[in-house]
Amino acid sequence: MRDDGLDRAIDAAGGVAELARKINISQPSVSNWSKVPAQRVIAVEAATGVPRAELRPDLYNERLPEVPIDPIDAARAQEYALLAKLLSAAPSGRLLAQLAALRGDTTPLGRAHAALAEAASNTVAAKVEREYFNLFVGLGRGELLPYASYYLTGFLNERPLSRLRADLAVSGIERAADNPEPEDHAAILCEIMAGFAGGSFELSAEMQQAFFEKHILPWMGRLFADMENAKSANFYRSVGALGRLFLEIETEAFTFSRA
Repeated sequence: MRDDGLDRAIDAAGGVAELARKINISQPSVSNWSKVPAQRVIAVEAATGVPRAELRPDLYNERLPEVPIDPIDAARAQEYALLAKLLSAAPSGRLLAQLAALRGDTTPLGRAHAALAEAASNTVAAKVEREYFNLFVGLGRGELLPYASYYLTGFLNERPLSRLRADLAVSGIERAADNPEPEDHAAILCEIMAGFAGGSFELSAEMQQAFFEKHILPWMGRLFADMENAKSANFYRSVGALGRLFLEIETEAFTFSRA
C-alpha cells in the first residue's frame, strides 16, 4: 500500500510511468515502492514539485533544530539544496514557476539568481527535460558526466569515489543500498553539503571545510563551467553560472575562515 507522500508524487507526475520516466528509473521500480525511498526524495521533489516534507515527513519533518542555524549557513544550505535538485533531475513545471519568481539583487549571486529566474520563465518543463537528458543521460552517455571520479581521473568509479566513501563512513553517512548512482555524483555531494550547512549532519566547521576542499573544490567548479558552455545547455547554462559563482564564494569564505 502506498503512503500519502508517494500518492501525491504520482498524481503530480501524471502517473507511475511518468514519475519513473522523469527520474530516469524503470516503471516496475516505482510500482514496487510503498513510499519514496530516502535516496530518491530529492529527485522526486525536483521532478514533481511535491515538497520533501510531504514526500517523507519521517525524514523531513521541518522541526527547528535545537541549536539555531546561523542565517549564512541557512542560506548556504538552501543554495546547495537548489543545486542538488537541479542536478538530480529536470525541474518540474511547478519548480520552474518557483524559480521564475526568484528575485535577485545587485550582488553577483543576486544577478545569477535573476538570470536563473529569467531562464526559468522562458522555458517549459518538457523542453528542460529533454535538455537534461541530452546533458546528463543521453543515448549511451550525456554530454557531461557529473562525477568526481570522471573529472579527476577520466574514468568512473575510481579512487576519488573510494576516498569519498571512506570519509562518508567516518561521518556516519551511509549509501542507500538500492541507489544506483555513485556517491560522487554532483547532486549527491551538493545534498550532503546542504545537510552539513543546515545542521542535518553533525560536522564541525573545520570538517566541513576539509570535506569541501577534498571532494568538491578540485572538480565541481569545472563541471559548472562546462555546463555554461555545453552545446546542449540552454536553461542549464544559468544553472552552471550559478553553481560556479556559488562555489567561488564558498572557496573564498573557507579561505578567510582559515586565515
